[in-house]
Amino acid sequence: MLKTVVDTSETVSDVVFRQIRQDIISGALAPGAKIKLEQAKERYSISISSLREILSRLTTENLVLAEGQRGFEVSPASRKELEELADLRSVLETHAISLSFAAGNLEWEGRIVSAHHKLAAAEKKLLAGDASRTVDWVRYDWEFHQAIVSACNSETLMKTLSSVFDRFLRYHMLARSFRGVPVVDDHKLLFELALKRDVEGACAVIRRHVQSGVEHVLKSGNIT
Repeated sequence: MLKTVVDTSETVSDVVFRQIRQDIISGALAPGAKIKLEQAKERYSISISSLREILSRLTTENLVLAEGQRGFEVSPASRKELEELADLRSVLETHAISLSFAAGNLEWEGRIVSAHHKLAAAEKKLLAGDASRTVDWVRYDWEFHQAIVSACNSETLMKTLSSVFDRFLRYHMLARSFRGVPVVDDHKLLFELALKRDVEGACAVIRRHVQSGVEHVLKSGNIT
């Protein structure tokens, strides 16, 4: 997901991979845009051979398309993919919730409380019209959802959910608007249900939350 965590063991290629991935998810690299290697080489300060390897890695996440000898382009956005990602996210996140609620301990509850506190603070600023907090909100939104499922004890599930969450997030970034009070209310209710270990209630909120996200993106008119 969109993170700024610094890992001293990262290589230059790892850093650039993360930068390009973030630029795709944030919309800085638009869907369908051709990735010109010479320009990208200058933009990201990396060799063309390393750049090709990075872009090939991103094809495995369906964020980039390889065009054979013609190069690479950012994966296009479509209503079909958005709806497929929504279905997949709902399945994965509700499954992770059921596992996490059963195994979560006091430390898990603490992570949820901390994550929701930061998310709620960012959302309060956004509701007040402070668009500069959008980047904070994106990060804290994932941290909150991640905290809720963090006790599922499945690294594979967490990695898969993270990838789907990011691809779904790309569509929200393309919509270029915050969903407002309804999404804030969803997060508050999800927070309360998590602490109560109410699996059925939390899963219902997630399904509604994801579907309303799809409707919001489609209403923006930026996806066909």
